[in-house]
Amino acid sequence: MDIATLAGIVAGIGLVLISILMNSGLALFWSAPSAMIVIGGTMAAIFIAFPMNEVVKVMGLFIRVFMVKKSDHYQLIESMVDVCNVARKGGVLAIESKLKDIDNEFLKKGLEMTVDGKDEATVNALLKREIKQIQKSHKDGWEIFNQMGAFAPAFGMVGTLIGLIQMLADLSDVDSVGPKMAIALITTFYGAVMSNLFFIPMTVKLKRRSSTETLEMNLVLEGISYIRKGVNPRFMKDVLENYLDSYHGKKAGKDDGKGDKKPAKK
Repeated sequence: MDIATLAGIVAGIGLVLISILMNSGLALFWSAPSAMIVIGGTMAAIFIAFPMNEVVKVMGLFIRVFMVKKSDHYQLIESMVDVCNVARKGGVLAIESKLKDIDNEFLKKGLEMTVDGKDEATVNALLKREIKQIQKSHKDGWEIFNQMGAFAPAFGMVGTLIGLIQMLADLSDVDSVGPKMAIALITTFYGAVMSNLFFIPMTVKLKRRSSTETLEMNLVLEGISYIRKGVNPRFMKDVLENYLDSYHGKKAGKDDGKGDKKPAKK
């Protein structure tokens, strides 16, 4: 469970509800027609904009926003270094004895192909193809959430316009103008809350998850290449950790290609 996501949503909803209750009651902010316009309109637009099979996958991506698999990239590098040591001592076929201890499925798949005797170009091509497929799947998901973040406020405005038209059509009762105006604005409120508290933040979260998963797969791809070449495990560890440090914005020494680190520039 991603505690940050859950805490953010609970805090956001809680603060909105508290601010409402401090000034009025919840009944004033409830309108079934407004909810139908915003939620129904947003979903209808999504079905028009995207293929059905992609929309169906949104539920899985929605769950992915809340569920996160902890991954220690430095531990992953250590695992690949261990495999590299085995390969240097006993040859590539000796890797097979380590496969059962590897939790990372992408790494295991690459090593299995290596043990099966597939050449480096084939292994790289197959793994890169899988990376692209996963990136596309992720992009399809966060694009839908991104568009929902754009459609929700738009339909909120549509609901407001409908309410204003109905209000202006009958101005004979001056006392009813204020309440009707309030109801008209509720749809804009719904659209803004749904967009800025749910859809847009979820888009950002899924983009970051995709970036992190891509980083992990690229680390594995690079590590398998070094394992096949039989490089010094210390050299491999330095290069991969420097790459990881650079991604996280940490100061790290640059490798000169001979296994030694150059001091980071100050």
